[in-house]
Amino acid sequence: MRRAVALAAASLTASAAFAQTESAAASSAGSLVQATLGLALVLGLILAIAWIAKRIAPGALRGGSLPVTIVASQSLGQRERVVVVEIADQWLVLGVAPGRVSALSSLPKGEIAMPPATAAAPFAAALSRALGRRN
Repeated sequence: MRRAVALAAASLTASAAFAQTESAAASSAGSLVQATLGLALVLGLILAIAWIAKRIAPGALRGGSLPVTIVASQSLGQRERVVVVEIADQWLVLGVAPGRVSALSSLPKGEIAMPPATAAAPFAAALSRALGRRN
């Protein structure tokens, strides 16, 4: 009889341990689902805020800003440039270097004269003649 009681007690202990293992597995699975849903919610909020920020015009937050147009640009070196910028009815000639922008001159709005179209360069003409002879 003692043996039967011992077996019954061992069986109850084993079934209780099994039930605790099942409940621990269920609670860890629930925790995993909860953490995954929380992460998905946070990522969704980040994406939604980024989409909204992209849709809002950058000038809308600053108020009425003047439109700025680059009229012309000329490189002076590897990292230096002279840029003509149009703001309202005025052109600003700016010197641009890494970490620095300097106003060089201010001009009334005008027209940029385009250089006249030149004939093909001598090399291009010689190349086209050479290719024409081959064909």
